[in-house]
Order: sequence, then C-alpha cells, then structure tokens
Amino acid sequence: MTSAAIAALTAGVAQAGGIDRSGQPIGVLFEEGNYFELGFGQIRPDVGGTYFSTGQPTGNVLGNYSLPSLALKYQFNEQLSGMISYDHAYGADVAYGGSFAAFQPLAGTTAEVKSDNFTALLRYKFNENWSVHGGIRASKAGGDVTIWNMGLTTAVPIYNAHLESAWGAGYVLGGAYERPDIALRAAVTYFSDVDHSMPTTESGPVTGMVPPGNLNQDTEVTTPQAVNIDLQTGIAKDTLAFFQFRWADWSEFRIAPGGAAPWLPQGLVDFEDSYTYTLGVGRRFNENWSGSVFITYEDAGDDRTTALSPYSGYRGIGLGVVYTQDNIKVTAGVRYMDLGNAIASSAGTPVGLFEDNHAVAAQIKVGYRF
Repeated sequence: MTSAAIAALTAGVAQAGGIDRSGQPIGVLFEEGNYFELGFGQIRPDVGGTYFSTGQPTGNVLGNYSLPSLALKYQFNEQLSGMISYDHAYGADVAYGGSFAAFQPLAGTTAEVKSDNFTALLRYKFNENWSVHGGIRASKAGGDVTIWNMGLTTAVPIYNAHLESAWGAGYVLGGAYERPDIALRAAVTYFSDVDHSMPTTESGPVTGMVPPGNLNQDTEVTTPQAVNIDLQTGIAKDTLAFFQFRWADWSEFRIAPGGAAPWLPQGLVDFEDSYTYTLGVGRRFNENWSGSVFITYEDAGDDRTTALSPYSGYRGIGLGVVYTQDNIKVTAGVRYMDLGNAIASSAGTPVGLFEDNHAVAAQIKVGYRF
C-alpha cells in the first residue's frame, strides 16, 4: 500500500474544525509517474439540541454536503514533478427549522458558506531521501446568513447578509524525508492564510439603517493558515502504520460585516484553533487489494460554540479499501464520527445544549496512471 493510497483513504471525509471540509490533502503529489484522480464524497451529519428557554428540540440543523475533488500529477523528470488540484476546502450549511410559534427561538436562522479551492504545486527531489514542495493556492469563497430574533421575544428576522463570492490567493511550502527501503515518509506542509474582500449586502433592523434599507460595503474575510504533518513507516511485510496531524488557525477567523458590529462585535462566528489527529494501519492483501483501519480525534476545546457551528471536536473510526488493476486504482473509505457536546450561543447568549450527535462520511476516488 502506498502513502498516497493511505491519504486517499483518510483525507477529505470528515467534518473538521471551524468550517474545514477537505483538509487540503496533497498525497497525489507523491504518486509514482503521471497520475490523474477524480473523487466524490458525501457527509451526512445529524446534529440537534434542546433550547434552554423553552425545552423544545432544534431538529437537525446541519445539512448534508458533497465533496468533489480532482487532481493531476505530472512527472517532468526524475527530480521535478508537479500537481494541480481542486476541492471544496471550506463550507457550511446550517438551517434551524420549526417556528417561533412552536417555541423554537432560532427557527429560520440559516447560514451557508461555499468555496472553490485550486492548488498548484511543484516538488523537487534532491536525492532519494530529501525533497521540497511548494506553490500557490487560490480560493473563491462567499456566503449567506439570515438570523431570526436571536432569542428575543418577537418573531422577526433581524439580520440578513449576502457575501458575494470573491477570490483570494496564498502559498504552500513543505518538505519531505523518505526511506523507500522501509516505506518511511515524513512530510510537513504549511498553507498560508488567504484574504478575501467580499462585497456585502446587509439588511435588517440591527444594521441601524434609517429608513430601513440595504447596507452595502466590503467584508474582509481571511481563511486560516494551517499545517499538515503526514508520517508513515513499514512495520511488517506489506503493512504500514501511519499518523496524520492538522492544525488550523481558526481562532483568527472572522466573518464580521459592518452592520452586525454594534450587536455582535466578535462577528458571526467564533472558533478556536483546531488540532486533528489520525492514527491507523494499512495492509496490502495481494497485488490487487489493500485496506486500512484508522481512528481520528479532534480536540474539543471550549464547549461553548456559536449557533452556526453547534458541536465541539469529535472522535471517529474509519475503514478504507483500495483496488488496483493495471493502470486503474479505485479507493473507497467510510468514517463514523461522534461529535462533541456543545453549548451554542447567539449574540453571546447561550441558547441551547447540543449533545449525542454524530456524522457519517463516505468517499470514493478513481485514479488513472499514465
């Protein structure tokens, strides 16, 4: 089993810290020769809670979402190779159902964040052991938010914001050490933050517009810097142990349109840094079939979250399988995640307890070597 196969089995199938979705994998860069890969994932969260003020259930507030991806790696010569890739690095889909009349204070509150992420990397091998990689990444991101009453006593939509999608660019730097004789690889990759200036239209009484109307201005949103560490080593014939770590600087992430500032100075979201760990074992059964089992843990941190991200950390277990035939490789993985309990707040006021929640993720990738 190759390290790239392990990455395909474990990456991109988990709800992660902040609004992380893909985990920004670069495993295709370490594939042998020329390689093209197309992937599709589906994540189904079941996240609900109970309102403190009324005792009523929120229902499931997180929507299902898909994770398409593609990547192309080209080997220019023995030392130089390159990769281009596309994925949905970040995203959110939150919707509180029910009605205010049914004593569900946040009914009608929604949030949606969409992104498209493109990465272009080059890798240079100094020798059999050492290599460096780096390049650029460009992302397009935007979203919509509607907030109802924020737990007040009247059922009115007090705030709407449309953040038009905008492009931003950053860079990627990393290096790797390998020992092919024992299937050892240690790789570290740094992803810079990316600034977006999103044209924003806000409306609602809290924006302070007199007479009521739209407030138009740009909102500066910076997606966070992050570090990925990937380790693997052979532990027996046809058997690998692997470890992955990801840190993302979500504590510096803000979505704070100007009209929301007077009543929500911390912005629409308030995250802590995320620390995500994966540990597993992969084994090649024969020339065609390989498999893996792995566990994942994300530090819960503070159990007080915003109503737009009502869980804190998770624990997960996953299985993966790879089928290889000639130049074709098919990879499939599934993961179950036990999401951490959280107290969700709105405008700084706790509104509900979210507990006993989970998510199920599945992914398939088809690769072709040419």
